[in-house]
Amino acid sequence: MMQTIRQQLELLPDQTQDWLVAALAAGLAVLLALVIHRILLKGLRKIVEQSESESDDVLVRNIARPSRYAMVALALVLVAREVPMLETVWDKIAGFVMPLIVGWMVLAVFRALIHAAEERGGGDIAFDIAARRRRTRLTIISRLVSAIIIFITVGLMLLSIPGVRDIGITLMASAGLAALAVGAAAQPALKSLIAGIQMVLTEPIRIGDMVKVDGHVGRVEEIRMNFVLVRTWDERLIVVPTAQFFDQSFENWSRGSEMLTGPVYLHLDPASEVDPIRAELERYVEGHELWDGRTAAMLMTEAYPESIELRIAVSAATIGDLWNLRCAVREHMLDWIRNNQPDALIRHRLEVPRGHPKAGEP
Repeated sequence: MMQTIRQQLELLPDQTQDWLVAALAAGLAVLLALVIHRILLKGLRKIVEQSESESDDVLVRNIARPSRYAMVALALVLVAREVPMLETVWDKIAGFVMPLIVGWMVLAVFRALIHAAEERGGGDIAFDIAARRRRTRLTIISRLVSAIIIFITVGLMLLSIPGVRDIGITLMASAGLAALAVGAAAQPALKSLIAGIQMVLTEPIRIGDMVKVDGHVGRVEEIRMNFVLVRTWDERLIVVPTAQFFDQSFENWSRGSEMLTGPVYLHLDPASEVDPIRAELERYVEGHELWDGRTAAMLMTEAYPESIELRIAVSAATIGDLWNLRCAVREHMLDWIRNNQPDALIRHRLEVPRGHPKAGEP
């Protein structure tokens, strides 16, 4: 049979024979590379299964696909040295394929390292400030470095194309005008990039922070290079440009701690007895499970001819607990006043002159 195949090949033109040999060699090389990669990957997975950490599992999963193509490329490089026709073809596509594989591999390893850093950090981002800071830095750095790796990879791939390389050389000759044009066109992107870097260095917000921006209150759910996602209490997502956090003022309610003090306002009649109301407030708050023991005070902040304003200040360990505590205090105090000092509730008065029919008998 082999003799028959050899005889059939000898009948073909020399160039056709070269192509068939190159195709056969490439096919065998690819098949052998896939088999070796499968064996190595299977052995590597058995090794990482013995580890309790999830980081090495993520690393193996991330490099599985790019390493497969890297193994195929390596096999083709080795075979191309012995097959001239295959070497000719490989030289034409190597400049495009190799940067893609290398960039893909670097990106996979980098993302696995980021995942390992996040896992090692641990912590609850809702309450742990250090965990929020670490998560924010890792998220922004991950996106920034990933964008740089992709940009460099695509650039190297394009430079392997002769036409694109010639265009690049032409642009270098007029670098001044090109820089001005690109700078003007890319101003929003550069502004977002700089804002993302500033976010890492200055940390005005972190993932998990409670912020108030553009009249919306919510937790920072995701920070990207060009925008920030804020999740409100009613589950809406507010998209805020990253640069806005540096151009305009905003409120960060949990940058240093989740512990806050919040007000409850009562508007009562000027004839109200304030001391019993204050005593009831202190009694109620001291027995409430959401109070953290820091602040429980009541002050008369305003006095008008027909009303007074009492400001109650209470504190809690978290922002959510503070909201619920304020609602509970407001409800309880109004109920207590209604039952114990009904005259303290504001009523509109009308003085009727003596002798008026509606004034009644003197």
